[in-house]
Amino acid sequence: MTDTPSTKPLAGQTALVTGASRGIGAATARALAAAGAHVILVSRKVKALEEVEDAIHAIGGTSTIAPLDLTEPDAVSRLAAAIAGRWETLDIMVLAAAYLPELTPASQMEPKQFNQALLTNVVSTQALIAGFDPLLRRAKAGRIIGLTSSVAAAPRPYWGAYGATKAAFENLLATYAAEVERLSPLRVAIVDPGATRTEMRARAYPGEDASQLKGPEVVAERLTALLVEGFEGLYRERIG
Repeated sequence: MTDTPSTKPLAGQTALVTGASRGIGAATARALAAAGAHVILVSRKVKALEEVEDAIHAIGGTSTIAPLDLTEPDAVSRLAAAIAGRWETLDIMVLAAAYLPELTPASQMEPKQFNQALLTNVVSTQALIAGFDPLLRRAKAGRIIGLTSSVAAAPRPYWGAYGATKAAFENLLATYAAEVERLSPLRVAIVDPGATRTEMRARAYPGEDASQLKGPEVVAERLTALLVEGFEGLYRERIG
């Protein structure tokens, strides 16, 4: 049976997913590949990336692994240069990588962990925007989806470090969306996945019954549908 545009709606498109080794990032990478996109898998964890790539190949999809620590100096710019040498455009960028520091009172934040959260959640986001801006703008309809958290807009006790970095993350993406809106077809979405069964969630809520939470594949299916359907302006959504 030959695949048709309806079964492979993202055929011919190239997508980059950060945090692609596990959780929502991995599930999204698989879903995008199933929809026909060639997916570039970015994470520090080489073995886990290889497992995701194997899963993609098992369903007939294609991918490229890019083992990378987003917080290393010049790492993103090197990745962008390598991708630009192989592809003329980048159609989709999903920012799923995030670092959750220990939950503590604002007065007791551990500086090293807070700095790691800033580097991963904020500084690397700006580096990704800067590095891939040319490729995204050259795409017919480039799309960025950034995954956020409810604590970015609604501060919660003990979540100050993570919430502050996610608030900055949202601000960067919203600012970029406003800057490109009149100059290119590139559009940005900020999506809160809501309570999802992930390792990060388990660390934050160790006593929670994970069986009552939706799986990462539910979020991945919605993100893929959103990319297939398309969106205009700065789009925001919370997945229940």
